[in-house]
Amino acid sequence: MSGDPIDERLDDVDVFTTGTVGRPGSRVFFLQIRSGGRRFDLKCEKAQVAAMSRYLENVLQDLPPPEDRPMPAAMDMAPPTGDGFILGSIALGYDAHGDRVVIRLDEVGGPDDDDNDLDGPGIELGLDPNDDLGTIRIAVTRGQAAAFLEHADRVVAAGRPPCRWCGGPIDPDGHPCPRMN
Repeated sequence: MSGDPIDERLDDVDVFTTGTVGRPGSRVFFLQIRSGGRRFDLKCEKAQVAAMSRYLENVLQDLPPPEDRPMPAAMDMAPPTGDGFILGSIALGYDAHGDRVVIRLDEVGGPDDDDNDLDGPGIELGLDPNDDLGTIRIAVTRGQAAAFLEHADRVVAAGRPPCRWCGGPIDPDGHPCPRMN
C-alpha cells in the first residue's frame, strides 16, 4: 500500500462495500471505497465488518427507510489495488442535518489498536508509534449504508460453516471438535 499517510474526507462516495480475497478459512477481508477517480482498499478483520453491519442496522432502525439503494452489482468489490492501509479503529455516527451516515476509518497503530493481531501470531506489523497514521472519513447515504450492511452480512456468512456441536468453523477437510469423543 502507499508510503505517505492517507488523510481523506469524502462527502460524496460512489461505492462503499466489502469483500474478500482467498478461500474460506484463509480469506482476507477488505473495505473498498470509491469516490470520483479515487479508490481505497482497507485490509480489515471479519469481526470489524460484522460489527459495522450490526451498528449500521441499529442506526437505520431509528431512521426513515432509504428511498434508493445502489444496484446489487455495485456492491461487488473490485480486486484490491488502490491506496489503503490496515484498518484499526472505526467510528460511526449519523449526521441528521446532512442525512448521512458518517464513518471514520483509522489506520492500525492508534491508541485503541495496542492488541491488534491483523497479521497473525508472531508476525510484526513494523509500525513506529511516531509515524503519522492514515484516516479516511466518509459520508454515505442511508441507502448506501443499508446496501453495505446487507452485502456485508452475506460476505461474512459465506465463510466456513459452523460445527453444529461446538460452533467452531469447519475446514473442507473437517476439524478437531472438542465436543466429539
